[in-house]
Amino acid sequence: MSENTTGSTREERFAHGMEVLRSVDGSAGQRVIDSLADISPELGHQIVAWGFGEIYARPALRPRDRQLVTLGMLTALGGCEAQLEVHVGAALNVGLTPGEIVEALLHSSGYCGFPRALNATFVAKKVFAERGLLPLGQQPAQEPPAAPPTPA
Repeated sequence: MSENTTGSTREERFAHGMEVLRSVDGSAGQRVIDSLADISPELGHQIVAWGFGEIYARPALRPRDRQLVTLGMLTALGGCEAQLEVHVGAALNVGLTPGEIVEALLHSSGYCGFPRALNATFVAKKVFAERGLLPLGQQPAQEPPAAPPTPA
């Protein structure tokens, strides 16, 4: 068995990564790993052991903040709709609200363009619909109408 510099085995790193993955992605992450079993089980292992066990588990950012970064990066990259679907679900799992997710995707439009922000928003809409979170009712706040002048 190979050892890393922290002394844990390959199997221990994978087990730790699976704990982190489950806490963030629930069953969606497991489905991704399972889908790699017949083509590239090593890629699945690295996603779990390194991506989640080493990188995602670092303490400097909270899981909700990591998901905001991930949503922004996947939106900016474009063509990552399948991964966005998993991570929109993960963002909900770690405490982001649908409104916060929509706001983050709206914010991304200024940096990566409307087409990518639209694609990401439609992925979020699909996830929200599956979870019974639509409609959001995210209309811009309107000021209350001014009171009519009172006769003197």
